[in-house]
Amino acid sequence: MSGALSTGAAEADPARPTAMRDEVCGRLSLSDVGRTVRLCGWVAHRREHGEYLAFVDLRDFSGIVQCVLDGSVDVRSEYVIALSGTVRRRPEGTVNERLDTGEIEIGDCTVEILAEAQPPPFSVEDDTDADELIRMRHRYIDLRRPRMQANLRLRATVNSALRRSMERQGFCEVETPLLWSPTPEGAREFAVPSRIQRGSFYVLPQSPQLAKQLLMVGGVDRYYQIAHCMRDEDLRADRQFEFTQFDLEASFVSRDDVLAFMTDAMAEVTEAVRGERPGPFDTISWFDALDRYGTDKPDLRFGMELVELTPVFAGTGVRAFAASCVKAIVLAGGADLARSRLDALVERAGALGAKGLAWFKVAAEGGALALESPLARHLSAAEQADLLAATGAAPGDLVLVVADDDHPLACRVLGALRVELGGRPVGEGPLHYVWVIDFPLFEGVDEAGAPIPAHHPFTMPHPDDLDKMASDPLAVRSQSYDLVLNGWELGSGSIRIHRADIQQRVFSALGITEETAASRFGFLLSAFRYGAPPHGGFAIGIDRLVAILAREENIREVIAFPKTQSGSDPLTGAPKALAAGSLAELGIRIVES
Repeated sequence: MSGALSTGAAEADPARPTAMRDEVCGRLSLSDVGRTVRLCGWVAHRREHGEYLAFVDLRDFSGIVQCVLDGSVDVRSEYVIALSGTVRRRPEGTVNERLDTGEIEIGDCTVEILAEAQPPPFSVEDDTDADELIRMRHRYIDLRRPRMQANLRLRATVNSALRRSMERQGFCEVETPLLWSPTPEGAREFAVPSRIQRGSFYVLPQSPQLAKQLLMVGGVDRYYQIAHCMRDEDLRADRQFEFTQFDLEASFVSRDDVLAFMTDAMAEVTEAVRGERPGPFDTISWFDALDRYGTDKPDLRFGMELVELTPVFAGTGVRAFAASCVKAIVLAGGADLARSRLDALVERAGALGAKGLAWFKVAAEGGALALESPLARHLSAAEQADLLAATGAAPGDLVLVVADDDHPLACRVLGALRVELGGRPVGEGPLHYVWVIDFPLFEGVDEAGAPIPAHHPFTMPHPDDLDKMASDPLAVRSQSYDLVLNGWELGSGSIRIHRADIQQRVFSALGITEETAASRFGFLLSAFRYGAPPHGGFAIGIDRLVAILAREENIREVIAFPKTQSGSDPLTGAPKALAAGSLAELGIRIVES
């Protein structure tokens, strides 16, 4: 059945009566037979039945219902009409199983045309083949499709569930500013010129991070917000310039407290959308996630864990496997892959940075297992037997092996191949949440040799690693954590630094002088001098969350008015040049590059 709104178990009453209508199309059923109703909506289809009769499918946000009209009534596709009639059972043999209202129709109809319409540039159907650019240029028409209606209402269901959870857990909703001070947090910001203070600029916040920490200093204790954020970064399927963030912060908490707050919120969302609460969330350390799945955002809906083969090839005479890290994955039934496909996998591994990719097909020969590969004859009998034992590969399977002295690289290459070979669409199947904890505080070093923060510079280091800050900064763990759903990172958070001495140690490790820190973050550091409580928080991207729940691969399908991949808005034509007078008023002159 299709064509009717469905947002999950917590679906509310679709509409209450108004002066123009007393019911919505998609809610009518056999229980309404004999009832006179007033409906409003758009004409989805018109079908002539002889000279004196016409069948019109009337559509509103809730679904579609068939109406029987006098053939002389001139209504066409996408006309907006008001209609009164009597609900009746459809004649035998005419039931439409594809519609939730397919057992009934509206007869004895009187019609009022509220607005005429030109033929739309594409059909208002979920299976439309219209180009995405055309859909976005006429987004107001695209939004009429049942799929888009359901996506937006599912998004509203998610927001409502998040608010319910936060209020139940004692959080206070607070709005933070959209005009903010430049505070580099790792992403490029949009600048807003000040007309009154010419030459000065606000920025649009890439997150409420510093504002919510100030709220903790202000004693708010537990804050949350569904915040609009902006980042001037390249766009992709799961990223837009503008995004909506569910954001929380709490005082006097540990990491486990924050995880518990968010687990409750996500369970509330899942129940609202899917009708049942999820099982316990898995927890895995960053290192184990990388070592077992080749990524810090593991998709746990399928197996194919990375297998440790380093001991198997310790002291090997085969140069291809003489490395400090040797890992493998097993593709069940993969021995059937054609040589061209295997060559493509080798090429793909190289593009990901691997020095090579070895493959072995597993076959049964005379009651024993054998490896089929150009490299098989170079392995000793013991190495072949140990490889088979370690991987647990069976006849018909394919074993892919990467060896490298760079452990993270070897893991990430196999992790990418794991997803490409065994993964499934992000919204398909069960929802598998996993917490990833114990991230490194620093993710590498820059050209000057200074560590690069993995999150923001206000993340509290793990207390057991503080003494490594100066001597071995890349070994320092952080008190940060990510929530991953079906291989997509939903969001991240951390326990924050609230002590001036620890903050200064982190700044020193990053090469940030006291003068630079005061210039960038002075208002926050100054506030901390007046008594900052221990605090931590988290934020998730609502666009990504809703896309997964709606089984969409692109977040544009769950945003009312998204931008294209190039950052333009086909509907309004934005971005546009400002008039010369407006630029002069702002004190801005365009310089050709």
